[in-house]
Amino acid sequence: MAFNNQTLVTEFILQGFSENPHVEILSFCFFLFFYLMTVIGNSLIIASVWLTSGLHTPMYFFLINLALLDIICTTTVMPKLLEHLMEEKKTISFVGCMTQVYIFSWALGSELILFTAMAYDRYVAICQPLHYSTLMNTKIYGVLVAVVWILGGLDSGMHTAMLATLSFCGPNIIEHFFCEIPSILPLSCSSTKVNELMALVADLLLGGGNFFLTIISYGFIIANILKIRSEEGKKKAFSTCSSHLMVVTMYYFSVFCAYISPSASYSPEKGKAIAVLYTTVSPAVNPLIYTLRNKDVKAALRKLFVRLFSF
Repeated sequence: MAFNNQTLVTEFILQGFSENPHVEILSFCFFLFFYLMTVIGNSLIIASVWLTSGLHTPMYFFLINLALLDIICTTTVMPKLLEHLMEEKKTISFVGCMTQVYIFSWALGSELILFTAMAYDRYVAICQPLHYSTLMNTKIYGVLVAVVWILGGLDSGMHTAMLATLSFCGPNIIEHFFCEIPSILPLSCSSTKVNELMALVADLLLGGGNFFLTIISYGFIIANILKIRSEEGKKKAFSTCSSHLMVVTMYYFSVFCAYISPSASYSPEKGKAIAVLYTTVSPAVNPLIYTLRNKDVKAALRKLFVRLFSF
């Protein structure tokens, strides 16, 4: 795409959080801590599952993909933010901004679809246990993951292409700490009605549709668990779903607040606060949620640490 032929703006200025040096130092420490937690925590999950043959099941295969998406999501944003917190010049090129929008939106959209695939996996495991090996064989869950990445990429590509065709003739100050569609649209000097409409339709279909399918899956799961007579059986069944349900709830809450609203009602401060949840906190907390509530992952992590420290 020939970006330079479509815009007079060659770079954007990211406003960030504050120009106060003390606040920026504290912000740098905060984001660096969570970024390291995200990369290290999710990398440990990927390595431990990959190296433990007993965890080569659909549920943990989905977990590897979730960990990878979390790393991509936060790495698209954090390095540039950390750089800006240490420098006076807080600019990003137009091409760099569009690239950030594309990769971040790809990871964000793919996670929403992945949550649906993970909910379906839990539904089959709990409601159709005798048919699990047939309904969730290697070919099926491989196709599901391929669909997750492909649909996420197509959705992101459409929005980024439409955004790149808009005219930007100034101002070029983005009231956010990274390039995100709701914060960029108000800067365009051409009509953004089509972009807003397509964004709303895609968000309702991608976000609302996957949320609806996830809720249906868990409706059947909860109804099936309640039929289990033994308390031990109920507790075991709930334990296999509770981690995923916690992550899904936190993620959907933040994404819906950020995206299911027109640009006219977009609030920069609200956008920044909510964005911190799904770019910083959620990717860092997800590994803790899955490891602290999962005996198999904790056992695999212990074996991984033994291997690492035995050299």
